[in-house]
Amino acid sequence: MLATILFVAGALSASSAYAQCVTPNSGSNSGRASSWVGGGQLGYNWQQGAFVYGLETDLSATGLKVAMSGGLGTPGASCTTDAASTNSTIDWYGTARGRAGWAAGQWLFFGTGGLAYGRVSLNSTYSGLGVVSTTAQTSSTKTGWVAGGGVEYLLQPNLLLNLSYQYVDLGTVSVASTSSPLSQTASARAAFSVVSAGVSWRFAATNGPGPWGGLYLGGHGGGAWGDSTSAVYSTAAPSDARLKRDIVLVARLDDGLGLYKYRYLWSDTVYVGVMAQEVALIHPDAIVRGGLDDYLRVDYGRLGLKLMTLPEWDARKAANL
Repeated sequence: MLATILFVAGALSASSAYAQCVTPNSGSNSGRASSWVGGGQLGYNWQQGAFVYGLETDLSATGLKVAMSGGLGTPGASCTTDAASTNSTIDWYGTARGRAGWAAGQWLFFGTGGLAYGRVSLNSTYSGLGVVSTTAQTSSTKTGWVAGGGVEYLLQPNLLLNLSYQYVDLGTVSVASTSSPLSQTASARAAFSVVSAGVSWRFAATNGPGPWGGLYLGGHGGGAWGDSTSAVYSTAAPSDARLKRDIVLVARLDDGLGLYKYRYLWSDTVYVGVMAQEVALIHPDAIVRGGLDDYLRVDYGRLGLKLMTLPEWDARKAANL
């Protein structure tokens, strides 16, 4: 009789512990970056009356970086055993553009557009269950387009001041990886806005065709924002009895589902969770079959449960006695 009472109490404690530690089987992160920009520009203008047109190229360094961390559980929750880290970086970019504008005295108002290129890096790591992790990364020089406009002021015959805006689009980069039972995807929309102020020296100050014509060289600095990045993480815990050892029943839930402590074949860590074969009989909708093998996996989110290590289980159970 005493054993029955203790077992029922253990089952109720088990239900309470799991009820406070529900974690979904998928999660996501997203973020944007803002940073400084600094570089140089080289160009050549032609002038016909008030109409000014030309070519310009620039090269800039920047610190655009999105850094995200988290996982499936609520950040800071004591029952969270997974971790995720995703980073996207744009550290330099350049453009080659046409320009066209209208001069009004010492002022020049212009629009611009053309080719853009730059280095885009993306890496993401997702780990869980204490022993499994999956990583994906890419880094390459991407090409795209740029458009914008601005205003210049002829401070002296040789000296130009400018304020400009550029929208730079280097496309999208994506990564994905899987290490059963974990999987992740991440993407970065490498598009960003730049506002900068600069100064240029015009080499054809006296003999050029008009006050704006000729070759010029200078530098600029300002700020940038954008590079929207997102990541999705998911897991279906490997709960097939064939992948486990040292299996011991510790409690049974109200629906008859057993909770067991066990070790995976590849780890000495002791977990408390369910057996997939038993789940298939009681909650078949929570079963996930592997794409490359015949082992059964369990979507703990559909059960309203959380896979725990034995210390986590003991702590949760003690808190609910």
